[in-house]
Amino acid sequence: MTDLERTLVLLKPDAVRRGLVGTILARYEAKGLSPVAMELRQIDAAMADRHYSDHVEQPWYPPLREYITSGPLVAMVLTGPSVIEVVRLMNGATNSAVAAPGTIRGDLSLSNRENLVHASDSVESAVREIELWFPGLS
Repeated sequence: MTDLERTLVLLKPDAVRRGLVGTILARYEAKGLSPVAMELRQIDAAMADRHYSDHVEQPWYPPLREYITSGPLVAMVLTGPSVIEVVRLMNGATNSAVAAPGTIRGDLSLSNRENLVHASDSVESAVREIELWFPGLS
């Protein structure tokens, strides 16, 4: 059996605004993934900058910062076998126009920027992001 991993998932402000939190969480749980931490939060620009630290110098980042701080989001840590890869496959391509049907973005997202979900892209990112969002979670 594959070792359990953890990943950070954000259900972004558009997911919360559209009432999709339960729908998206149910998909993860139906896949056998389990939440170990979850919190509804409103973040400020400083937290957005820490989370997206690799992107703050990109010309497309200011609108992303505005969007991610525009309303409450749900931050969660999910666990399961190969959870990082599994969640990213379930989420689908960032651009909803090309996200495959059956994925969260392919089925539910309405745009490229407001694309419902974020998930860590590697073990290293998961460790960094979990510590940022849920300090001391062990």
